[in-house]
Amino acid sequence: MLRRAFVQLPAVAAAATHALPQYRSVSPYAAGPDPNLFPARVASTKVTESAESVRLSLSRCMQALTGVKSDREAWAAFIQPTDVVGIKVNCSGAPKIMSHPLIVGEIARQLTLSGVAPQNIFIYERFADQMVAANYTPQLPAGSQIHAMEDGTRRGGISNYDQRAYVETDFFGEEQTRSFLSKLVSRTLTKIVNVPNMKDHGAAGVTGCLKNLAYGSFSNVARSHRDSRTHTLSFIGTLYQLEPLRSKSVLHVMDGIRGVWQGGPFVKADRYVFEPQRMLVGTDPVAMDRLLIDIIENKRREMGAVSVWDRSPAAMKDSRYFREPGHIEFAGKLGLGVYDRARIAEIAV
Repeated sequence: MLRRAFVQLPAVAAAATHALPQYRSVSPYAAGPDPNLFPARVASTKVTESAESVRLSLSRCMQALTGVKSDREAWAAFIQPTDVVGIKVNCSGAPKIMSHPLIVGEIARQLTLSGVAPQNIFIYERFADQMVAANYTPQLPAGSQIHAMEDGTRRGGISNYDQRAYVETDFFGEEQTRSFLSKLVSRTLTKIVNVPNMKDHGAAGVTGCLKNLAYGSFSNVARSHRDSRTHTLSFIGTLYQLEPLRSKSVLHVMDGIRGVWQGGPFVKADRYVFEPQRMLVGTDPVAMDRLLIDIIENKRREMGAVSVWDRSPAAMKDSRYFREPGHIEFAGKLGLGVYDRARIAEIAV
């Protein structure tokens, strides 16, 4: 029997400028174990655009996060040889800004060293044309699978989405009020490794771990923002907590080789691209995204841009929407992680 629930929305300090929607979350899938093995703990290190730097940076972060002394032990905390693993990439800015192929390839390599068969590794994203532009195949173990939920030339199809698992709400009187979860996520994968970028986002403020999985695993999500209004504040966390997406999402590797400080999630001008040269690794998507706010905010301040928190008329000059970085605190209040910066331990290695 389908489980149906109305989500009780918490009050958040950075509240939206309009009433919060009422959501109906429906899924026949039971929750798995809590995936947040290391709440409020984030490993951080420098990374550059080379295979050796990526390998060493990921190794340092994985060992620092888990407290063990070998990569094999570190990965064993999350992945077993019998798992079918999805690597959730972000390709919305491809080919300039995307989950870097070197990082995605190193994660896939570590999965095979953990005993996962290449055919049980799926690199996935919503749109096929973006996946083509990203060109991950040369960096992947032979047999790894590339999966897109929607054809780039005919976006909007739902054949690759699970119509038994969805979040329903009416934002603006749209005809289709349901956002369906990917079938790959609900029926095939047993674990997910999330690989977001460090990017500004015109509606959400920043786009990191939470948004990459939430908006990147469901259909019909762009309806949440229209004209100058956005419901990203509450929609991102509400999508993310739907099972089995939440409990399968066991690890987040945030790619900061390159990022976007303005005009995200796409790359509207090369001058908005920057190089944080940082990698963050953790199991707490809220804590990681809280650190991301500071990274983007500091770069915007350096460049003389308005704050992602700015709700003045001046803020509307560089974005169609009033940004909602409060979606991260909101997700924390839904129980998805720790938002309080004072409680987050960033382990620099």
